Amino acid sequence: MKINVISTLFIGSLLFSSISGNAQKAVLEVDASKSITKIEPTMFGLFFEDINFAADGGLYAEMIKNRSFEFEKPLMGWEQPKTNRSSMNKESGMALPVNVAANNTNFCRVEINNDKGYSLINEGFRGMGVKKDAKYNLSLKAFNHNGDVKKIIFQFIDKDQKVIGETSIVPKSKQWTTYVSQIMGTQTEAKAKLKITFEGTGTIDLDMISLFPEDTWKNRKNGLRKDLVQLLYDVKPGFLRFPGGCIVEGRTLSDRYQWKKSVGNVEDRKTMMNRWNVEFNHKLTPDYFQSFGLGFFEYFLLSEDIGAEPLPILSCGMACQYNTGELASMDELDPYVQDALDLIEFANGAVTTTWGKIRSDMGHPKPFNLKFIGVGNEQWGQDYIERFKVFEKAIKAKYPNIIIVSGAGPSPDGEHFDYAMKELKKLNAELVDEHYYRSPQWFRENAGRYDNYDRKGPKIFAGEYAAQSVSGANPNNRNNWECAFSEAAFMTGLERNAEVVHLTSYAPLMAHEDAWQWTPDMIWFNNLQSYGSANYYVQQLFSTNKGTDLLNITQDGKALIGQNNLYASAVKDANSKEIIVKLVNTAATASDVSIDLKGAKLGSKGSIISLVSANLQDENTFADPKKITPKQSEYKVTKGKQQLSLPAYSVTVLKLKTI
Repeated sequence: MKINVISTLFIGSLLFSSISGNAQKAVLEVDASKSITKIEPTMFGLFFEDINFAADGGLYAEMIKNRSFEFEKPLMGWEQPKTNRSSMNKESGMALPVNVAANNTNFCRVEINNDKGYSLINEGFRGMGVKKDAKYNLSLKAFNHNGDVKKIIFQFIDKDQKVIGETSIVPKSKQWTTYVSQIMGTQTEAKAKLKITFEGTGTIDLDMISLFPEDTWKNRKNGLRKDLVQLLYDVKPGFLRFPGGCIVEGRTLSDRYQWKKSVGNVEDRKTMMNRWNVEFNHKLTPDYFQSFGLGFFEYFLLSEDIGAEPLPILSCGMACQYNTGELASMDELDPYVQDALDLIEFANGAVTTTWGKIRSDMGHPKPFNLKFIGVGNEQWGQDYIERFKVFEKAIKAKYPNIIIVSGAGPSPDGEHFDYAMKELKKLNAELVDEHYYRSPQWFRENAGRYDNYDRKGPKIFAGEYAAQSVSGANPNNRNNWECAFSEAAFMTGLERNAEVVHLTSYAPLMAHEDAWQWTPDMIWFNNLQSYGSANYYVQQLFSTNKGTDLLNITQDGKALIGQNNLYASAVKDANSKEIIVKLVNTAATASDVSIDLKGAKLGSKGSIISLVSANLQDENTFADPKKITPKQSEYKVTKGKQQLSLPAYSVTVLKLKTI
């Protein structure tokens, strides 16, 4: 009995070893003698959408929520602790929104009856992140009617009402005047609020109350949060797609993203409800609005800052088909097409053109050198193809060198996808945007997805993808390690097919810890901290090691698309004079590989970068943000074949210097 059990266990272990790919060493051949194709500089990029409070409350560094009282409920985000709407408030005071009918904008009228009893408090975006000894720049517009209000005091307060920073301004003018000051934090607090009190009684009007950390990205006014931009910069992205996905379309056409309303004077940009405000019952966020302080000019500037090609996506006259699916009729499409033409002029036009002058007046006389523009997000069906044709004809007639991105719908297969691909191929479409939010297993099984795509057909933009640990749009999805290395396996297939795939990006990009609607996400942040998920580091590894030329890598003459749980791609970098091999082991045990490199002379040293974690459910967190991060070590080149042991559940990048 005992012998039989031992024999069974031994046979079982041999069987498992065979299944997991450890029965024999995998021999991989890399042909460095010829380049299959050039790797596009845009191969790995970033997709930004204003979801999960990614813009206001996130990348856009403004700390005041509803700074100009333009939310649907004009005092949302503002508290008046000692004010009772049903009383005269003789011992305090009261703030009331006032609408200016001429331009349909609001300001706040504050009536102070007792300056010792009244305060107005802004809660920020789930609080305000204040750092000890950091400086914060305050600005506001005020109209002091009779000069009775002598001073306005601004204080950071913590949860116990303790003051942790203070400044004041003296509103001398009886006309609308802009005032500025600065607050220094006296302690670090993630959930601070801004308390406003007054000296004197009477009536004063307030508007555009704004607060930014002084230490923004490149110290710009109206700037971006430095730590978040740094994470983007560190990916070395080839492009930045903006302003999204579904945010482009709107639930209805009237609330679609209109880029012209996002440029010009920041104060004049109209606030509107964010479409993710009420999208999911699991995460209703009635305080999610768009100030457009982060608008198209800022997106172009950000692209330039991080060395990425700008890739704007515009409405094609179709609202989100998951919502109303509202259509602009074909004879009403001209304004939508004109928006696209005007955007190209805004980005690239001379300062003597209408929109080029607006760009110049905003501080950027030099053109942004826009090369791509997207028509629609993930629309589908005949209505989309019909409208796309109109856009394509108009854009190419005026700007023949602009590359137009079309869409294949929201799914990587099915009748809508098949129809779109058939029609777009007929049109000789340049770039087709494909989206896939599927299981980790799907990503592993589809590493060969593009192996048989027509090399003479449309090029592919893998514009939105992320492995879903539970299911699409499920709030329980996690940024776990299985999702990340499964994406890496799939990405070897994207890279191997660089003849067809020209751009790729994970989505969504960012999420606020306390105010997200969708998971998983590449970067997580709260009011003080941020970190890259395991998925972020996979993207970074591929982007920073994309090389310049695609090389052939095979096992027994075949591409590695999961045989023995192994996936691989190889490139040459003509600039750094390196051969770069990316290897993914999705097995639960280590795998030994032997790499036979032909057609290149190697130096004596190289490097190896490993991204590995022991458990499928491991993930980076605020408590342990570096749990899964790349580790680099020196690699000593051997004569003949290169021998590697790939850890279980690992992504490995081998970099070999050539001579």
